[in-house]
Amino acid sequence: MFAAERRQLILEMVRANGAVSLRELARVVQTSEVTVRRDVRALEAEGLLDRRHGGAVLPGGFTRESGFPQKSHLATAEKTAIADVAAGLVEEGEAIVVGAGTTTQELARRLARVPGLTVVTNSLLVAQALAHANRVEVVMTGGTLRGSNYALVGSGAEQSLQGLRVSKAFLSGSGLTAERGLSTSNMLSASVDRALVQAASEVVVLADHTKLGTDTMFRTVPTEAITRLVTDEPPPHDDRAATELQALADQGVQITVPGAPAPDQPQAPRGQRSSQLPGPRRGQVPGSPLRGVLNDQPTDRARVADLRRR
Repeated sequence: MFAAERRQLILEMVRANGAVSLRELARVVQTSEVTVRRDVRALEAEGLLDRRHGGAVLPGGFTRESGFPQKSHLATAEKTAIADVAAGLVEEGEAIVVGAGTTTQELARRLARVPGLTVVTNSLLVAQALAHANRVEVVMTGGTLRGSNYALVGSGAEQSLQGLRVSKAFLSGSGLTAERGLSTSNMLSASVDRALVQAASEVVVLADHTKLGTDTMFRTVPTEAITRLVTDEPPPHDDRAATELQALADQGVQITVPGAPAPDQPQAPRGQRSSQLPGPRRGQVPGSPLRGVLNDQPTDRARVADLRRR
């Protein structure tokens, strides 16, 4: 494929989805991420798109929200790994709330096996994933259907959550930064997500690396209210995403990353759920603090590393 053809395809993907990772662009155009990065840089110079941490977005600062068909095909492997780990945070008999999103939909598919679970959600996709789970009780909010993401929003949804108290809230979003926290592009969705957060003792954010460092219009969860972030390890070249993760950890957010076992380190025995790792030492790996910690520590059978701020 000639450079002009690659760049036209890249531009079409960004226009269709609003934001696309370099990894996904490289897969679609069948070339290396190094080549794609050069193409994105050239398109940015022409004002056709903006580079963002590990990807490309529509020009103009804030990213717009993609519809469900586009989102469902983005970072699918990462979302699956994140959902696998997040499901391990849910115990039998718990009551939780689960927000709308393609990653939370993946989580719901795994929650169908948790006995005695009660799930409160405003997402039709989450409810559908749990519809045939005999041991899981599903409680849906009221509200008005928002077709682009199959979620119930509006005052009806928010009012149905008043007085509710659960152990955990699992939320996704359009962007996550250490400065503002989790954000989304739609005002109605943001209001319902805030109501979900108010109902929970702990807030778990599910966000793949393409959302790190991305800021969108409406904040849903401030950083100080996020208990844990489950994400994937940024690509080796994406030092800014790793720095964003470190900034979140520095503010007290627990970072859980599914990833490959560390070099020359044995895996933990079966049945060990996770390994608790200390925060990175200052100056450990310049420009890539997260990977420095991950590569220096063993991981468990699920290949999960928990990073806690000292």
